[in-house]
Amino acid sequence: MFGSAIIIALAFDLGVLHRRPHTIGLKEALIESAAWISVALLFNLWVYYDRGPQAGTEFLTAYLVEKSLSIDNIFIFLLIFRAFKIPSASQHRVLYYGIAGALVLRAVFILAGITLLQRFHPVVYFFGAILFITGLRMLLPRKRELHPENTWLVRMTRRLLPVVDNYDGQNFLMRRNGKWNATPLLLALVALEAMDIIFAVDSVPAVLAITRDTFIVYSSNVFAILGLRALYFALADILPRFRFLHQGLAAVILFVGTKMVSSDHFPISEIASLAVIAGILAVTVAASLLFPRRTATGTST
Repeated sequence: MFGSAIIIALAFDLGVLHRRPHTIGLKEALIESAAWISVALLFNLWVYYDRGPQAGTEFLTAYLVEKSLSIDNIFIFLLIFRAFKIPSASQHRVLYYGIAGALVLRAVFILAGITLLQRFHPVVYFFGAILFITGLRMLLPRKRELHPENTWLVRMTRRLLPVVDNYDGQNFLMRRNGKWNATPLLLALVALEAMDIIFAVDSVPAVLAITRDTFIVYSSNVFAILGLRALYFALADILPRFRFLHQGLAAVILFVGTKMVSSDHFPISEIASLAVIAGILAVTVAASLLFPRRTATGTST
């Protein structure tokens, strides 16, 4: 039932709401983002009443963690679209299929992670170490040059298919001289999938630190990812204003890493976890608004 609902939602999104390519404005993006969040919260209510308060709290906490960590993906989306010069009217199509592929990849990562935890419990410390390393790297982010167009999946695609520089409408492939050629849309899609593999290594252990319930882990991931497209168009120009975003996300990752490693000896309740994570995100937003970044001219941004 859950899978059918997701497929129907995806089909409605592309077949009805975005049947015609167009540039998505701020108002449309905010409405769609609010709709996806509302659907996730309604599903959360069903989990709460059908499976109990603990399951409901676990879903909400996992959704909040995945949603906050996925915000960091928006910066990568910007880099990818700029690198491949994707027109704004075509960006939704790339994100749509990129996120559809991400749902399959996340399922593989989640099933593998839960299987490892069930059969070899000490792997919890390995996942905890991944979270600690990621959190420490994000705490003091260095300015690094990211080149999504040079990822190994993109390079492999270039070797398998000839690439053209022009576009053929909304098509990922175009036929020229009897041969299939990849358009920049396909390369951008492949880059999105490559970056999601990297992000899944961080986000999946973070959610597994909250709960080991396969259904809750995957469903919370799905709802967070599905709303990411609308969130991208709503926040792409706003996110750089959140000065302490990376530090806040780092604190969330460090906390869930601590929760995972200490679960055997000093378990942290679901309510406490939800309160801590929500508090960290609230402080991050408040600090960014109260202490905005100063530009070279002395104005706040």
